Amino acid sequence: MIEFHLDGRSGVSPYLQLVQQVRQALRLGLLREGDQLPTVKEVVARLAINPNTVLKAYRELEHEGLVAPRPGVGTFVTRTLTDASLAAHGPLRQDLRRWLAAARRAGLDEESIEALFMTTFRSATEEEII
Repeated sequence: MIEFHLDGRSGVSPYLQLVQQVRQALRLGLLREGDQLPTVKEVVARLAINPNTVLKAYRELEHEGLVAPRPGVGTFVTRTLTDASLAAHGPLRQDLRRWLAAARRAGLDEESIEALFMTTFRSATEEEII
């Protein structure tokens, strides 16, 4: 089961953070069809957020066709976002872990690592478009 977390510094609304985390878990194969999401009550207790925030996130995921509620039972994954690239994730994850370790050895803190990664990612993506 997925364990949600919120980043108050991200600038992304809490409901959208929940939606993004479910999408990422579906894309990475961490959630599969038939898996149950935490109940609204469980998420509210864990994150100390308004139940309407969780309900909004779950409704968004339902609207996208990714989950479906079962009254009295919970909310369940109805489809996944994994594709053929899933097999490549393991080796890429190992490479990324090595890169992260090198960045930490170089003295970068978490925010610097994230900034370096995101700016490099964005510039590489822009270069691909051009």
